[in-house]
Amino acid sequence: MRLANKIAVITGGSRGIGFATVQAFLREGATVILCASRQQTADKAVAQLKENDPACRVEGICPDLSSYESVKNAMDEVVRKYGRIDILVNNAGVSEQTPFDQYQEQDFDRVMELNVKGVYNAARAVTETMIAQGAGVILNTSSVVSVTGQPSGIAYPTSKFAVNGFTLSLARELGPKGVRVNAVAPGITETDMMKAVPDSVIQPLIASIPLRRLGQPEDIANAFVFLASDEASYITGVVLNVDGLVRP
Repeated sequence: MRLANKIAVITGGSRGIGFATVQAFLREGATVILCASRQQTADKAVAQLKENDPACRVEGICPDLSSYESVKNAMDEVVRKYGRIDILVNNAGVSEQTPFDQYQEQDFDRVMELNVKGVYNAARAVTETMIAQGAGVILNTSSVVSVTGQPSGIAYPTSKFAVNGFTLSLARELGPKGVRVNAVAPGITETDMMKAVPDSVIQPLIASIPLRRLGQPEDIANAFVFLASDEASYITGVVLNVDGLVRP
């Protein structure tokens, strides 16, 4: 098992890519603390996981990712209970599709608050612990639109471009202290959100992908497992595209 005896915190872990990542980490032997926006949501996800595997080591919490104090208190409690935090996966995020001429300040702030400040807060909350351990892995969820942009909803690609810069800069700073920092940039992935998109929209998207399929949450989860594992011990400051596309 590639993550045996590791303590991992995964934000946005109750559904979609985050839930698939929790499942993958558990299969690889990690103890997982999944974060959701509400305790009820976290508890429901944990119950589902334990229904499939009663022996899995998972619990759910709901820190306010927009508040450093809330996140720090939650991470300190994890350290008190388990003695360490080996892996942080910053997966929580929000997207939207508002046209720019209809944008309101609160629309932009809502996306940046979670997608950027939430990443900062969680990473900052675990950094001292990881430095003291002399080891740790911080993984962030970026997106293909951080490179390509998208037709509307300007805040989302802006936030993911910020995540890329955050990842590269923090990797440079924390590398000498034994902490690796990487990101995964998913392409179009078949989550619950995508299931509501009409087939007339989906089929042209699939046709534009050389592999001729949408990504699955498990595709992204597998990338997180690799980057979290010792197999990636000499990889830091990378934004790994998992999007089925071909680039020069």
